[in-house]
Amino acid sequence: MLLGTLQKLRRPLIAALFATGLAVPANAESLADAMVSAYRTSALLDQNRAVLRAADEDTAAAIAALRPVLQWVAQYSYQNIEGVDLQSSSIALQAQVTLYDWGRNAIAIDIAKESVLATRQALVGVEQDVLLGAVQAYLDVRRATEQVELQQNSVRVIGQEQRAATDRFEVGEITQTDVAQADAALAAARASLASAEGDLAIAREAYRASTGHMPNRLDQPPPTPTLPASLETARSIGQRTHPSIRQAQRQTAAAELGVQAAVAERNPTLTGTASISSQRSKSQITLDSSTTDVGQVQLQMSQTIYSGGRLPSAHRKAMANRDQARAALVNTARLVDQAVGQAWAQIDVARALIRSIDEQIAAAQQAYEGVREEATLGARTTLDVLDAEQALLSARADKISAEANLQLAHYQLLAAMGLLTVENLKLGIPTYDPSAYYNAVQDAPFTSRQGQSLDRVLRAIGQ
Repeated sequence: MLLGTLQKLRRPLIAALFATGLAVPANAESLADAMVSAYRTSALLDQNRAVLRAADEDTAAAIAALRPVLQWVAQYSYQNIEGVDLQSSSIALQAQVTLYDWGRNAIAIDIAKESVLATRQALVGVEQDVLLGAVQAYLDVRRATEQVELQQNSVRVIGQEQRAATDRFEVGEITQTDVAQADAALAAARASLASAEGDLAIAREAYRASTGHMPNRLDQPPPTPTLPASLETARSIGQRTHPSIRQAQRQTAAAELGVQAAVAERNPTLTGTASISSQRSKSQITLDSSTTDVGQVQLQMSQTIYSGGRLPSAHRKAMANRDQARAALVNTARLVDQAVGQAWAQIDVARALIRSIDEQIAAAQQAYEGVREEATLGARTTLDVLDAEQALLSARADKISAEANLQLAHYQLLAAMGLLTVENLKLGIPTYDPSAYYNAVQDAPFTSRQGQSLDRVLRAIGQ
C-alpha cells in the first residue's frame, strides 16, 4: 500500500522533470535582440571602425602629396667679424609642389585605396565575429538555464525517492543499504545542480560581455536559417562573399601595386618652388639698415643614380610581399572552404545526434517505467530505479546540448559563407556606413566649411 502510494506521488514529479516546453513571457528577449545589442555596444567594432577611418586618412594623405605645400619661414642671424656686429632677419612665404614624378604618387593613391577596401572587409569580418559571439552567448544561456531547471527537477524527484526509501526502510521493506544508495544519489543530484548553476553564471557573464547587459528572460530560438541546396553551393558562396577572402584579394592587389611603386622610386622627380621674402640687414659700422624684397621661382629635377643598394632591396622586398599576399589569398580560400565543410558536417552530426537521442529518450522512458513497476513487485531495487532515472535524465540533458549545437552550427555556416551580417540577417537597424567618413576626407579637406561637414559625419556615425 505504501509503495503504491509513493509510486502515485512520483508520476507527477517525473512528468515535471521531463517536461520539454516552458512558458515564455511575451517580453522575453529574442536572439535577434541579442545580436542587435551586440552590434550596437561592441567596443571591438568601434575599435575596428577607428582603424578603418585611419586607413581612410592614408588615402587623403596620398592625395595631399600631389598638392602644393605652402609654408612661412622666419630667420634671424647674428655675426661678429673682427669685432664688427652684423645682424640680419628675413621672413619668407614659400610654396613647393611636385610637378611630375612619373607615376609614384598615383600608385601610392591606388595602394591607399586598396588598403581602405581591405580594411572595410576586415570590419565585416569583425561584425561576423561579434554577431556569432552573441548567438553563442544566447544559446549558452538558454542551454545552461534548461540544464539548471532539469537538475532542479532531478533533485526534487530523487529527493522524493530518498524519502520513499526512508519510509520503506522504517516499515522493513528495504535495508539500510538501499537508503544509503538513495542518499548518495540525492547528493550527486545536488552536486550536479551546483555545477549547472555555476555554468549558468559563467554563461550569463559571457552574454553580458557580448551584448552589454545581463540576460533576462530569453525567448525560444527562431527557426534555423535556410541552408543552401548543397555543400558545394555553400562553398561557392563562401568563396565569393567571405570577407577574409575579399580582404586578402585587396591586400594582394595592394602588394602588386607595391612592386610597381618600388620600380617607380627609380624615376626622376620634377618639383617647382616659388617664394617671396623680405630681408632686413644692419651693420654696426655704418649703423645703416636695408630691406630687400626677393621673389624667386625655381624648377628642379632629380633622380637617384646610386643608393647603396637601398632601392634594389626595396624592390626585392616588394616582390616578396607580393608573393606572401598571393599565398595568403590561396590559404585563406582554403580555410574558408574548410570552415564551410566543417559547419555543414556539424549540422549533419547534430541532426543525427538528435534523432538518436530521441530514440534513446523513448527507450530510457520505457525502461524507467518498467523498472519502476518491477520495483513495486520487489523484483528491482531502489538503486535500479535511481539508475533508470539517471539514464533518462542524461538523455534529456544531452538533447538540450544537441539542439543548441544544431542552432549554433547553422549560424557558424552563415559566418563561414560570409553571410552573418546585420544586413543579410535583416535585423532592421541602421548600420555603420564605411564610406561616409571616406567620402568626407578623401579630398584631404582643410577649410573650415569642409571641417564642419566632417564633424557632422563623425556625429552621424556616433563618434
